[in-house]
Amino acid sequence: MKLIADSGSTKTDWALVENGMVLGKFQTQGINPFHQDDATIITILQDELLPHLSTFNSPVLTLYFYGSGLREEQKLRMNTLFKKTFPSGTIFLESDLLGAARALCGREEGIACILGTGANSCLYDGEKIVQNTPPLGYVLGDEGSGAVLGRLFMNAIFKDPQFVEIRELYMKETGLTMSLIINKVYREPLANRFLASTSSFIHQHLDNVLLRKLVKDNFRMFFQRNIVQYQRKDLSIQAVGSIAWYYQQEFRETVMEEGYQMGQILKTPIEGLIKYHQ
Repeated sequence: MKLIADSGSTKTDWALVENGMVLGKFQTQGINPFHQDDATIITILQDELLPHLSTFNSPVLTLYFYGSGLREEQKLRMNTLFKKTFPSGTIFLESDLLGAARALCGREEGIACILGTGANSCLYDGEKIVQNTPPLGYVLGDEGSGAVLGRLFMNAIFKDPQFVEIRELYMKETGLTMSLIINKVYREPLANRFLASTSSFIHQHLDNVLLRKLVKDNFRMFFQRNIVQYQRKDLSIQAVGSIAWYYQQEFRETVMEEGYQMGQILKTPIEGLIKYHQ
């Protein structure tokens, strides 16, 4: 049996596959070696993953794990941890960006984009990543992401007179004040997730021309700061992640306006990875 995983910091999607058939899909907590110690990762594997697998008779022979925070220097450590859970299995460990590229492009050349809470992109040759514009995180970069959309939104509602009514509606619906927002951004952990959470409000009120323009401005910055560096307008743009998925129309419009071809948009990579590893 093959076990395929796509892991972010929040959750991991797992798929168990045998002879091209999907036997089961399940979720656990996210596994991120940059943020978690060995004991935490082992606990997730043994207490959350193994109970799902215990109902199947065949052992896992091959594991394909794609994860955020999975840099080259973390692979030996992660291989050791997975071997404790799957001692007889062959283990392949790769980044979430390569997972996105394989899910979106398969074995064809293309430009793969992750647009969720964070953002990333790469030029992919059908097998490996050949160029990557560094995303730099939501403070220095991450254009196109949910976190940056939230940052643009917060700046606009407090500084742009055109957004006064939107600010009042947002504060009424959320119960937030400026001081609470400042506290969440600068004093509480996971400010990127808080900023990205504004996307639900923006999406609900997307008929407002100012909010729709904000969404497209965010996507436009993503292209101008990241995608333009690949200098490959002959390739289609493929995207995965909640921001690309829920703002598909705005994303597709921006792709065309920036002179690129639109490929597919996936909410999560797992289905594409199942197909890739058949």
